[in-house]
Amino acid sequence: MEVTLNGYYTLILATLVLLMGRFLVKKIKFLEDFNIPEPVAGGLVAAIIVYALNLIWGYSFNFHQDLQTACMLMFFASIGLSADFGRLKAGGTPLLVFTVVVSSFIIVQDIAGVALASALGLDPLLGLVTGSIALTGGHGTAGAWGITLEEQYGVVGATTLGIAVATYGLVAGGVIGGPVARRLIQNLGVKPSPVDPNPSDVEKLAGKQSLYSTKHKEEEAFGNKEIFEKPDNIRLITASSAIESFALFAAALAFADFMTLVGKDTWFELPTFVWALAGGVIIRNVLTMVFDFDMFDRAIDVIGNASLSLFLAMALLSLKLWQLTDLAGPVLIILLVQTLLMIGFAYFITFKIMGKDYDASVLAAGHCGFGMGATPTAIANMQAVTDRYQPSPKAFLIVPMVGAFFVDIVNATVLQIFTKLPFM
Repeated sequence: MEVTLNGYYTLILATLVLLMGRFLVKKIKFLEDFNIPEPVAGGLVAAIIVYALNLIWGYSFNFHQDLQTACMLMFFASIGLSADFGRLKAGGTPLLVFTVVVSSFIIVQDIAGVALASALGLDPLLGLVTGSIALTGGHGTAGAWGITLEEQYGVVGATTLGIAVATYGLVAGGVIGGPVARRLIQNLGVKPSPVDPNPSDVEKLAGKQSLYSTKHKEEEAFGNKEIFEKPDNIRLITASSAIESFALFAAALAFADFMTLVGKDTWFELPTFVWALAGGVIIRNVLTMVFDFDMFDRAIDVIGNASLSLFLAMALLSLKLWQLTDLAGPVLIILLVQTLLMIGFAYFITFKIMGKDYDASVLAAGHCGFGMGATPTAIANMQAVTDRYQPSPKAFLIVPMVGAFFVDIVNATVLQIFTKLPFM
């Protein structure tokens, strides 16, 4: 029996999934330690419930696809709107070199995925799903390309597999990053920093902060005394600034829709979400470089993250886990090989090309994080290393910039080339 839910009920269920995910991440230490996103934690539970309903009573659910697609496009537009090419100057040559290293690994990852999928009797396109689509790309890219592969290439279960692989990647990336960096650092002879028995107030506060929490718990650390100056000129996310930001998103999505129609059945035909990302890049850099427009990055980030959360919740609600039963064995083999490949690449290539020093070790840990999972995993890996040894400002400048933006541009380009190859 099929049950079709309209946009209102789809949105209601998506928000309930997000609230459930928030509860689970707070209560289950494993989920917090490995930076499992709240939509994924709640969404996987919801997917299991949907699977049980299908298994026991034969229910199948259809959710509002237009709303899900809109949220996906908003997320990719936010990546483009955050892409300020002027920031390239801040990273300098190391940023460019690291981008090349990461780009090279994306190609290696996809070649391995396609070769292994073909050898194991799977559709080569599923090799891309177990390659950079879900691993380097993460859940957002997995959901977007999954829909494209299902609708345009007829690959059954691509979205479901992509979400599952991306979740594996988050855990694997968090597990391997620290050990790789520690081995490299030990080879360099760098010793762990001694623990200060009398940390400063700021150090106490830094230790209580979370990647996801905006509450710094000053009261807990220092009573009611405020230790940070709070200037009056902080720009707040108001209704006016939100509308201004939504106008930028609307322009990026309009550009994406127009270019999708123009590019249809031509050599430059691209998925709509790639055009949304490209539109955001163009709008951002034209407005800032030509018109000196003051982009409100914080509002763009909030809207983009909210859109991604809703998109993932809806995508996970739509998962049909019963489509994965025949793929479990071959996919597990591919993922184990991809994990070993990531370890070897970070250890022997990322480390050496980035300078064979302490900063290169921290960068290797970060590369493991978003090469298998996502940027938050990369940051968590590096934080664990620098907390034990010493700071690495170079790594913390480069990895967020490459992981949050440049890798998505490169990944979209590489995947587009792979899907056009004759043997695919």
